[in-house]
Amino acid sequence: MDHVKTYNAMEIKHKNGNIIVEGPISQDEMAKLEFHEHLTAFRIPNQQHKALVKIAGLPEGRIIIARNGNEIVGYATYIYPDPLERWSEGNMENLIELGAIEVIPKFRGGGVGKAILKVSMMDDAMEDYIILTTEYYWHWDLKGTQLNVWEYRKVMEKMMNAGGLEYFATDDPEISSHPANCLMARIGNRVSQDSVQQFDRLRFMNRYIY
Repeated sequence: MDHVKTYNAMEIKHKNGNIIVEGPISQDEMAKLEFHEHLTAFRIPNQQHKALVKIAGLPEGRIIIARNGNEIVGYATYIYPDPLERWSEGNMENLIELGAIEVIPKFRGGGVGKAILKVSMMDDAMEDYIILTTEYYWHWDLKGTQLNVWEYRKVMEKMMNAGGLEYFATDDPEISSHPANCLMARIGNRVSQDSVQQFDRLRFMNRYIY
């Protein structure tokens, strides 16, 4: 399928400075921007920056960023699921994963995460995709936010809802390993019923195993 990407943006007046939320960002632009040192949820910052530059260059790869001036202070990535995950087993061209979303502590609590998701979905091409995200409590900043797993899960769900992602049940063992973990997804309005059924089969791969 053609991976059409249409740039969109919005401005947020945050108490700690104005933020531009924009994307999908090109690979060249991604490489030029500075990357905040507190973006540490997944890798050390310079390694994560390199990973995002690489993702931005992939045909299906999408990076939506929040920047303060010339510095990235938040981002979300959209990419095909990891080959080691069950979600890749159907080889679905129209199934992409919201693989990471991160905002530095200084700019949390001002709707930046929600804005990143809203800008992501402003692109009409997203109606051709099933977008999924897997939420695992061990990736959450419980210490920094002083929230327990259920409070954090509630915040995370509300943020994902801003992008149209909703809770979906699954028998995936890693998600099922803790009740706070969850699968969320958004099914675009041009996704075929065949693709929805294929996604359902991926969600419940163990249903007929006895």
